[in-house]
Amino acid sequence: MGESESKMMEGGAGFGGLRVVSFESRMSDETRRLVEKSGGIGIPAPSMREIPIDENPEAIEFAEQLIAGRFEITIFLTGVGTRILFEAMTTRFTKDELVAALARTTVVARGPKPVAALRELGVPITITVPEPNTWRDLLAALDESAESVALDGAHVAVQEYGISNGRMIEELKRRGASVTPVPVYRWALPEDRRPLLGALGQIIARTVDVTLFTSATQVAHVMQVADEAGIGEDLRAALSEVVVASIGPVCSEALQEAGLAADMEPSRPKLGVFVREASERAADLVDRKRAHLRGPRIRTASTPSSDLKADPNRSVFMRACRREATEYTPVWLMRQAGRYMQEYREVRARVPFIELCKNPELAAEVTVTAQERIGADAAILVSDILLILEPIGLGLDYLRGEGPSITRVVRGGSDVDRLNEVRPEESLAFVFDCVRTIRAELSPGIPLIGFSGAPFTLASYAIEGGGSRNYVETKKLMYGDEGAWHAMMELLARAVGDYLRRQIDAGCQAVQLFDSWVGCLSPGDYERYVEPHTRAVVEALPDDVPLIHFGTDTATLLDLQARAGATVLGVDHRMRIGEAFDRFPELAIQGNLDPVLLMADRDVVCARALELLSEVGGRPGHVFNLGHGILPGTPVDNVIALIDTVHEASAAGG
Repeated sequence: MGESESKMMEGGAGFGGLRVVSFESRMSDETRRLVEKSGGIGIPAPSMREIPIDENPEAIEFAEQLIAGRFEITIFLTGVGTRILFEAMTTRFTKDELVAALARTTVVARGPKPVAALRELGVPITITVPEPNTWRDLLAALDESAESVALDGAHVAVQEYGISNGRMIEELKRRGASVTPVPVYRWALPEDRRPLLGALGQIIARTVDVTLFTSATQVAHVMQVADEAGIGEDLRAALSEVVVASIGPVCSEALQEAGLAADMEPSRPKLGVFVREASERAADLVDRKRAHLRGPRIRTASTPSSDLKADPNRSVFMRACRREATEYTPVWLMRQAGRYMQEYREVRARVPFIELCKNPELAAEVTVTAQERIGADAAILVSDILLILEPIGLGLDYLRGEGPSITRVVRGGSDVDRLNEVRPEESLAFVFDCVRTIRAELSPGIPLIGFSGAPFTLASYAIEGGGSRNYVETKKLMYGDEGAWHAMMELLARAVGDYLRRQIDAGCQAVQLFDSWVGCLSPGDYERYVEPHTRAVVEALPDDVPLIHFGTDTATLLDLQARAGATVLGVDHRMRIGEAFDRFPELAIQGNLDPVLLMADRDVVCARALELLSEVGGRPGHVFNLGHGILPGTPVDNVIALIDTVHEASAAGG
């Protein structure tokens, strides 16, 4: 990149954190650097591998005919191709012989790169094709020189690059020329397709905002790889919802032929200019596409179902929950909107946590920002598992640095008697408003997960008044007054079932039941005091909506949790995930990287993620997650690297 282009890239943060896939190969690292310098998250997805023709009979035959004076016009299309062609020809002829022979022809250079290569070689140039250097511009330049360059009856040699330009050759022939293609190097698919497949999976999951195409061959290769992987139609649908940036008309034509549309071209077909101008326009283009997709939500006779392409129920996350085959392993992370993220801390600096939970606009901002920032395959409602305790009649407060606190605790039967039946549609209406607002702001293809605390964990908070190590007060009531215990659990189960069902009605595609404290129980106690009430919650929910049943320290309880009911069984990091798949072949499994690992070096994070994927072995129904929530202080870049690693490795089959 020249000095002028470097200057153009300085000072811009244009992408504003958007995720940008580039299919560039030779300039992959440079493109990523330019994207990141312009404020984006670069995702390299090399789509081509350059194959020089070591034994190039076409080049030698061209040289023989050139020296024999059989060509009137020679056309050079690329700089690299020009140099490689000369390398091949000078194995048989001297450079001086070749330059002298070319000087007797009309030499056409398509743009600055072949111009530079020809000048280095000392070849005189007759015609330089103006920007944007398309084949149509090349033909126009020849037509304008028709008085001195007659195509009719002329013998024309064309140095080709990658794929042959059939249209240009046909147009030359239509003008009466006899055309000899001279293939110099060809493009093959990359030997390691994992980065490309991983990026395509992210595009399909709608976790990518912008794609950069810098050649027609890239378009052909991307669609070939997608079609061979059986995801071609999904990719075409996704690219209609992602900004597609094309470096110029030739590339845009290839996109059009593939059934796609370019959203922008740069003013000049130079990589630095392309990335800079894409960054400047990306935010508006993304907003325009999302606004189009989110348009009217009421289906009318003029709005066929085929127009509603972004269906979160067909997302990779939802299909994994149903144990269907997926093109890669979906990832979401508990507390993915949390204190580890600067954007969340900025919001929390303005408002208390409880106000955040009750403010639809702020909740939507934090939820959507977190999902888009890390590229998760699902978003989770910004809320708290304990909100339901407030309308039950227990004072709930969130103390800075100490977590939630219950001010009116339950310690006996009389306390249970004073608890209120909950009408979530009235007392928790703000939660459903938050769901509707988030759903409207969230990318249409991304599922939204709602949640609640499970009856046992809610009861424990209500009885203990806050966190506990041994749950002494909880177990005293459970063992000492079984009637009061079951009355309280029945009330909580009714409230939680209704609460989750209304979250689903408001727009959640899946729900998670957090039983974070249930691991303190023995299997016998779980079966006697908890399982019937958890099952009551499950039975209150629609059968076609995935329910994730999650707890910590539950390795001895998983069989009972599964029996209580779940679509997806969440397991923490204290057990091997392969064991969970072996024990519950009929369920999807969510988990289960130790959240502390995200504090380690990035190489360690990625290596352990690969080990976990290897243990799963590609079995259907895996939703990648942590063993618990992301910890404050976790580097955001490690979270992004984890998700990228899971996407890329699982798309490549491990």
